[in-house]
Amino acid sequence: MIEKIQYGALQWLDITNPSEDDYRLLLEDYHFHPLDIEDCRGTTQRPKIDEYDDYYFLILHFPYFDRDNKNVRIREVKLFWGKDYIITVGKAHWVVKKFFDEMEEDLREGDEETQEMMATSDQLLYHILNRLMLETNTLVQRVGAEVDLINYDIFNRRARNIIEQISITRRNIIMLNTTFRPQLRVLHMFESGGIKGFVDPEVLDMEDYWGNILDQYQKMFDSIEDYGELIEGLSQTFDSLLTNRTNEIMRVLTYFSTIMLPLTVVTGFFGMNVDFPFTPNTTAFWVIVGVMVLMVVGLVIFFRHRTKQ
Repeated sequence: MIEKIQYGALQWLDITNPSEDDYRLLLEDYHFHPLDIEDCRGTTQRPKIDEYDDYYFLILHFPYFDRDNKNVRIREVKLFWGKDYIITVGKAHWVVKKFFDEMEEDLREGDEETQEMMATSDQLLYHILNRLMLETNTLVQRVGAEVDLINYDIFNRRARNIIEQISITRRNIIMLNTTFRPQLRVLHMFESGGIKGFVDPEVLDMEDYWGNILDQYQKMFDSIEDYGELIEGLSQTFDSLLTNRTNEIMRVLTYFSTIMLPLTVVTGFFGMNVDFPFTPNTTAFWVIVGVMVLMVVGLVIFFRHRTKQ
């Protein structure tokens, strides 16, 4: 399905679920390279920018949360960028579709700010990327909030919940890190001047705009690396806490077993079905109980003394 926004000579085509007829249109009407069309058909491409004489082909990756709003997923944004058109192909990030619908509505109402965004394809591309960056930044901040929450809850005794939170957050951070790292090289091409664009620099210098995109992305990448180090530290701290708690439990059980062991020996000894010299005497029972109590008190005092050392 092809949807189109047009303002002056500039067009934005959004092809959500492209069919073979749509791909044929891109080949015949826009003369895109067949390898780019093959990349549009695929679903697992690396971030890149292919430069041609009259257009650029971009594949960028941006994160989003799944339906459970828990795990981070990655969606490809495939985009053809020409002098008088932007074409987004495939089931891109939901932000792209939302931005497309907003632009269409605002242009219908004659919004001046939206008309300025549609002045050139370079400006339109910048605003698409900027909207994706804002959404990505919101997601990164949420991951950071999850790290802070783990830091707050780590000293609670809900071990199972903490383990699940650490595992999910660590996975999300790894997913973001592996997405951001290769894409930085692609965005550096904009800021360094490797990608010229189509606007005359004397009319509108886009270098500062591309630099803003790169700054946002670099800042988010640095945050993700910091979160990765924090979650590793929190994981190690939590493992240490679990080990200490286990050791404490084992120590208590050891004390209990050590105290009960001599009592078990005494009761087992006198529980034998034989005659003892002083068993007819009724005070023998209380003597044995007293000895057992003295043994317990003595062991408790001994363990407390050893613990203080």
